[in-house]
Amino acid sequence: MQRRDFFKLSAAIGAASFAPNVVLAKSEEVKALNKNRVFDISLKHSLKEQGRLSRLWVPLLVSNEYQQLISDYKVVTNAKEHYISDLVIPTLYAGFSENEKNPNLELKFRVQTQERNTDFSKVNFNENEKLSPEVEFFLKPTKQIPNTGVVKQKADEIVKGIKGDLEKAKAIYTWVANTMQRDNSVMGCGLGDVKAILESGKLMGKCTDINSVFVGLCRVARIPARELFGIRVGQSRFSNEMGKADANGLAKISGAQHCRAEFYLKGYGWIPVDPADVAKVRLGEKLSNSDAKMNEVRDYLFGNWEMCWVGFNYGRDFILKPEPEQTPLNNFGYPYAETDGNTANYYSPKEFSYDYVSQEIKA
Repeated sequence: MQRRDFFKLSAAIGAASFAPNVVLAKSEEVKALNKNRVFDISLKHSLKEQGRLSRLWVPLLVSNEYQQLISDYKVVTNAKEHYISDLVIPTLYAGFSENEKNPNLELKFRVQTQERNTDFSKVNFNENEKLSPEVEFFLKPTKQIPNTGVVKQKADEIVKGIKGDLEKAKAIYTWVANTMQRDNSVMGCGLGDVKAILESGKLMGKCTDINSVFVGLCRVARIPARELFGIRVGQSRFSNEMGKADANGLAKISGAQHCRAEFYLKGYGWIPVDPADVAKVRLGEKLSNSDAKMNEVRDYLFGNWEMCWVGFNYGRDFILKPEPEQTPLNNFGYPYAETDGNTANYYSPKEFSYDYVSQEIKA
């Protein structure tokens, strides 16, 4: 049985609530250089733990310029009630009848994506832009991403003598991408505890760890930055490490959760990055930083996202709706469930259990 203090160490310690995200990247930031990609996604959940009362929360898609829901959400469930419980952090909630012996829910939807590209020839920095409260929120420190101590020390070291936010962000990105190593022994996507990572001197982790270090260092340099939690849904043209499917476009994605990052440039908007996937490709394909393929991947992932992945939300240290036993939640890229207040192991699809599948629809 999963006790209610399961993952107590992995739960977010900070109590800050999450501010609404109403600012999207400006339209000129994204160019659909490739054709639209369309994916049919099926998320099946069948809670294993037996008890009196079971509840389930599932992250839904955030809608923006590079991914759009093009079908209604279709839900098949024996839940007593189910509804979208939050729009800021899009969430499907299901509550089951007392003593339900087989709590289950299947969610199906179709999503269309467009590759996200930044044309740096059109990127103009305006240091006089007054940040909106929604953007300024992503400068604030948290328990795991402070702006003092070792985090400030490392950020100051990296950007010393560099002028311009774009140049500073690129220097931070390059340092993170080249220096941090992927550690496959880390549970799930990692905790994203920037302070702990830098203090340990072991610059290792998974996607949330690596991309959160980028976010934390940017914030110290007064550049708004944030993580976006989501899941890989299809084949990457660069590497199987960045997304994998069979010859027919079918991908088994139960363990494909992935965190990405963005930084905000005054006078332009949000710019996508993913230093964590640089580290993943380097480890998975046994490459060095100087290899030609690594140069290609590293260059691409500063300003671009290949959309064989979809994003759910920007939530860190927030409270799900309705409120569960584990609160605040560190992040919400995985389904979350409780039985009699005991947290299911969302890092283990078989133990939870859930089965996620994506089918790309070819033109």
